[in-house]
Amino acid sequence: MCWLLAYLMIAFAATMWGLIGFFVKGLSEIGFSAMEIVTIRVGTAAIMLLIVGLSFFRTRLKIKLRDVPLFIGTGLFSIVFFNWCYFTAIDRMNIPVAAALLYTSPAFVITLSVLFLKEKINLRKLLAVGGTILGSALVAEITLTQSSSFSTSSIFIGLGAGLGYALYSIFGKVALQSYHPFTLTFYTFLTAALFLIPSFIGKPNVNLLIQQDVFLYAVGLGLVPTVLAYFAYSWGLEKVESSRAAIIATVEPVAATILGVMVYLEKISFIQGMGIVLILASVTLVNLPKGKYLI
Repeated sequence: MCWLLAYLMIAFAATMWGLIGFFVKGLSEIGFSAMEIVTIRVGTAAIMLLIVGLSFFRTRLKIKLRDVPLFIGTGLFSIVFFNWCYFTAIDRMNIPVAAALLYTSPAFVITLSVLFLKEKINLRKLLAVGGTILGSALVAEITLTQSSSFSTSSIFIGLGAGLGYALYSIFGKVALQSYHPFTLTFYTFLTAALFLIPSFIGKPNVNLLIQQDVFLYAVGLGLVPTVLAYFAYSWGLEKVESSRAAIIATVEPVAATILGVMVYLEKISFIQGMGIVLILASVTLVNLPKGKYLI
């Protein structure tokens, strides 16, 4: 039953990540740049996590100096790099396409997991990765056919988001061998915040943070697709293989597409619907129990 809860927590995290476009679009329309939005995200998350940590997880706030590189890996190489790439992709393209490129991440995770975490690879995982990538491409197909073509740099930035996202599963899996999921989540965002906030202080847009709509977007961005999502994902990652967790998390494009349809009135085609079905089928495939007729 514990493994089932872990899978549900990862799926919950992915659903929360799928809502991120709402907050990003809102802050972008107000005038914040991609990196400023990343700073707002990690800054508000770090403050929230510090309050929670001092209130409920004091014993989980201690780390060893030799493990700092792990949190630099999750905080800078993953969170900062991934967020900048993803938010820039959303701004240059749109939510479904950016999410589709982001979810090339299972391929990166499986490759890195085999190389560095010695996880086993099998045909079922490969089929699931292929299914999620193809499904994500189908989810984005409607936008690709209705919009002007995207530049090569935009595509590479979107793929960079996939790589950066993958690195959280790799560094995080190693860190979770020694630390609680809260510790991983807190120091990930604290590291990212300490790196980004100094460059944000003094900029004209800082004054906008006191506006009610900006404040609400900032709190929502820091809480829903960040604190809640990353804690849930870290908790699940502690109990599930990195490669398997990355495949489960590909339900995010489904949530992102639903957000686009419900909030931004983006149309959904038959092909997009097939992409959603393919993603969910791939997630189901990789999580079916081993049996006589399963690969």
